[in-house]
Amino acid sequence: MSGVRDALKNAALTALVTLGLAFPIVAYRTEPDAFNRLVLNERWALVAAICAATFALRLAISLYGRALPRGPAQEALEKGPQSPLSQHLPRIGLALLIAYPFLAVTLTGTAGSIKWIETFGAQILLYILLGWGLNIIVGLAGLLDLGYVAFYAVGAYTTALLTKTLGVSFWLALPAAGLLAACWGLLVGLPVLRLRGDYLAIVTLAFAEILRLVLINWVPVTGGYAGISSIPKPTLFGLTFTPGPDSLASVLGLPPSPLYRIFFLFYLALGLALLAYWVTVRLRKLPVGRAWEAMREDEIACRSLGINTVSSKLSAMAAGAFFGGIAGSFFAAQQGFISPKSFEFNESALILIIVVLGGMGSNIGIAIAATAVVASTELLRELTFLKAVFGDDFEPTQYRMLLFGLALVLIMIVRPKGLISTREPSLRLPPKPGRVAPPSIATAGE
Repeated sequence: MSGVRDALKNAALTALVTLGLAFPIVAYRTEPDAFNRLVLNERWALVAAICAATFALRLAISLYGRALPRGPAQEALEKGPQSPLSQHLPRIGLALLIAYPFLAVTLTGTAGSIKWIETFGAQILLYILLGWGLNIIVGLAGLLDLGYVAFYAVGAYTTALLTKTLGVSFWLALPAAGLLAACWGLLVGLPVLRLRGDYLAIVTLAFAEILRLVLINWVPVTGGYAGISSIPKPTLFGLTFTPGPDSLASVLGLPPSPLYRIFFLFYLALGLALLAYWVTVRLRKLPVGRAWEAMREDEIACRSLGINTVSSKLSAMAAGAFFGGIAGSFFAAQQGFISPKSFEFNESALILIIVVLGGMGSNIGIAIAATAVVASTELLRELTFLKAVFGDDFEPTQYRMLLFGLALVLIMIVRPKGLISTREPSLRLPPKPGRVAPPSIATAGE
């Protein structure tokens, strides 16, 4: 009974703190009236709903924590899923991704599938690619990078300038964007070799902000706030996906359809994501990957063992930045328009949230977290019925970062190492003769 009483006290205290935080931020909002004068509108119903949800959530967490088993059972729970389903999770996810466009067309039709494939499916793959790139820096090497969006922007603007201004093919601009972003990763890594933790995060955040301001003010090249539009779309062996004599449909004798371009971009994003996955798994098995993981655990011990932490840090920054540039190149080709608005700090925070939620070092966990984050954003857009409760000015998508923050707090309480934790060594020595082999563990990177 005392446990329930303590849980209620904690929940009430949490709701009270939420009320104090929501009072100046959510309770009042200034809006123009019919005469274009700013008036103060009260939104106490929304504050009450947030406090009630916080109370219920904190109460559930407290009761769940007291109901957890103790001893070896709890340790087994914290190690992550070991069921046969979890072992085949990568193959199941890959099969679903390959069949996803066809399932979308079957369930929603041609018109409805364009949104679900291009806006939803391709966006998930883009954030998976970004998450796996940042995972090399944060999850494997242990370098806290809050300015990862800068490499994303370098790749996007490189592709836009090469393809539109110089007429370079997308397939040549794609690796060029990744290599240029890797060079920027080296330039950022050199002056911060002596920094760790919060100081490193501040410097990388400052670098991203400097780059964003350069993109805004370098108007003759980047277009400033107006950005760069009409970026050429990628082609397949010189064949376009728009109606015309040199289109893919005309050459193959197929009826024109917008689905060809949508399918092509989706599977292009899938191929780039699989490339990042394959490279990450292979790097973890090489000496450089083991050096990253050792440096993440204890940098001082790495130095005492003779590991070159300078080259390890620079290689991690370059490898992670390379995939950020690749993702930016795909983003520019898919959207056909880029501007500095797409590369603000919120994007870096969102990618970092995906890495932490999924589990630092876990490729499969990051893929699951990216899917959940993008799906929750799309779900919030569909909750239009909430406007009837909280007013027409209520926009659910405005509170997506609040929901992501709550999800992050929950994960840190229930599973501090993320959805799927892979903090175990990626290499184990074979057992000596006469000794029993240690129990098998999940494959590194999954």
